[in-house]
Amino acid sequence: MAYWLGVDSLWLGVDTGGTFTDFVLLGEATPRIHKVLSTPAAPEEAILQGIREMGLEAPLHAGDLVIVHGTTVATNAALESKGARTVLVTNQRLEDVLLIGRQNRPELYNLTPSAAPTALADTPVESLSARLGADGTAVTDLTDADIEDLVARVRAHDPESVAVNLLFAYLDPRHEERLGRALEDAGLTVSLSSRVLPTRGEYERGMATWLNAWLAPRIHHYISRLKTHTAPSPLTIMQSNGGTVAADQAAGRAVNLLLSGPAGGLSAAHRLGGALGEDHLMTFDMGGTSTDVALLDGDIRLTQSGHIGPYPVAVPMVDMHTIGAGGGSLARVDDAGLLHVGPQSAGAAPGPACYGKGGLEPTVTDANLVLGRLQPEFALGGSLALDRDAAEAAVARVARPLDLDTVSAARGIIELANEHMSQALRVISIQKGFDPADFQLVSFGGAGGLHVCALAENLGMRRAVMPIRAGVLSAEGLVYAPRKRELIQALPAGAGAARVTALAADLDRRGREELASEGVADSDLVTEVTLDLCYQGQSSTLGLPWDGDPEAAEAGFHRLHEHRYGHRLALPVQRVNVRVRCQAPARPSAPAPLAGGDGAPAWEARLPGVDTPVPVYRRDNLATGQVLRGPALVFEAVGTVYLAPGWQAQVHSEGHLIMTR
Repeated sequence: MAYWLGVDSLWLGVDTGGTFTDFVLLGEATPRIHKVLSTPAAPEEAILQGIREMGLEAPLHAGDLVIVHGTTVATNAALESKGARTVLVTNQRLEDVLLIGRQNRPELYNLTPSAAPTALADTPVESLSARLGADGTAVTDLTDADIEDLVARVRAHDPESVAVNLLFAYLDPRHEERLGRALEDAGLTVSLSSRVLPTRGEYERGMATWLNAWLAPRIHHYISRLKTHTAPSPLTIMQSNGGTVAADQAAGRAVNLLLSGPAGGLSAAHRLGGALGEDHLMTFDMGGTSTDVALLDGDIRLTQSGHIGPYPVAVPMVDMHTIGAGGGSLARVDDAGLLHVGPQSAGAAPGPACYGKGGLEPTVTDANLVLGRLQPEFALGGSLALDRDAAEAAVARVARPLDLDTVSAARGIIELANEHMSQALRVISIQKGFDPADFQLVSFGGAGGLHVCALAENLGMRRAVMPIRAGVLSAEGLVYAPRKRELIQALPAGAGAARVTALAADLDRRGREELASEGVADSDLVTEVTLDLCYQGQSSTLGLPWDGDPEAAEAGFHRLHEHRYGHRLALPVQRVNVRVRCQAPARPSAPAPLAGGDGAPAWEARLPGVDTPVPVYRRDNLATGQVLRGPALVFEAVGTVYLAPGWQAQVHSEGHLIMTR
């Protein structure tokens, strides 16, 4: 079935988080939203439950429902060391490259550091004598006898997957491809470095290939189960680079799915910035388990130096910083009498104490309920009632050892959580040379609206945006994400402009062919070509657009290096990689403007520490252009906004709250 079903089709974004699975349906008169508790042991169960509860079984079985899914399966498998049994194949004398790594020291002044245990330590390694030189030519040929012997040694480990990472394979993949065919003929799942990441850097390329092999069987099993239940409707998966890929192709690109879910939020924020005419945005996505922050400066920023837990990830992924702070983050008092919030989380089971599912420990959500910023009527549109008494009892567990009353302890929990999240925002702005005051803070996620004002104040920001449907914005962003391929090819030493252009054309052809196989019309595709450059002797690179002019590229590199690092060097400039981005826009129908209402408060609430009653507004009853002044509460089915004193919010025509102070 072709990917494009037309603007009249139903499009369902599904974002699986640590606590909730979020749904946004476009294609009807108004968007529909839904939330269910996640089922971490079998994520597809929550997805199917949501589809049933939304009454979408008929279009699902008719093949008329386009499902775009952001998954955490790869991320969780990596963080929990639950990958597949994997064998690493490399050259002789390079068996320990991945264990040695770059010798980076996370604790610079710790004289006796202890390395974090990783699954790499238990990965068997097999090697062979065949070898390519630095120019890609054979130093030692690969014989049929070598291949037969290696296959036998690999099979002796009874692996589920094999990672092949040979020296300089990014210049000539012939040895890897011969090995790959032989291993696949033996019934093994294989990841080749020349396909996963064909660029220099043996450690980074090897890590990406090993991660892909290690995670691929888990991704394949999960997606196969999900496809079985969603067929014949098309299923697509969000990639870490902010674009989608057909489900059939996703398993072979497991390493490209490590930021699958969070990337959806950036897609939505980018679209929101276009609607508001604002391209300087900082995003703050606070869920139940974690908080993701990112910076958009005209476009979604990608990085090739990301991390998932202890593992570096050199494939293109959204430039995002994640911390263990969310609505479900647990508060505790240590033996020294200090208050801590996170990174441990109550998760989906039992969840915060106020959910009434057996949780006893206090969380950020419980603290917000004690402070009145959450009202019992708010949770999930009333489908999950909040227990204020349970929240107060939980917060009292930290109040007593701190010799505080319950309200003061709740404030302490909130302030500490806010500081953790503020520091995360400083990492992606101030530490990279950006002034937060030049940006608008875009807040989303189920818990973000309760903290947005405090975070903006902490960073000296005067503007913020609370999108409509903010609690499920990542799910909505999945639907708007383009179908995308990010391709890379290392350049041989001294590659001239003609060689760069020829390799770019080859990558462009490959990208178009892959997307055509997924039903994407060639006329829908847009291609961008960039060139990675560095000074002679540098290991890091900077990317610039490539238009065939080497002198312009070199001059642009000098300017960008000086802007980024404050200086330029009198050294030759080297061309390292050529990259091609092929993408086609998604075509869901746009949401209708806010219908709105009379804008009157639904009721007034008493909040601890606030002298006057606080108006409580229903989001769908706000009127376009209406101005709200804090303190105030605004609630919808999937989230609540606490408009703090000193802030005001104007209602945008699409329902977004444009907040200023």
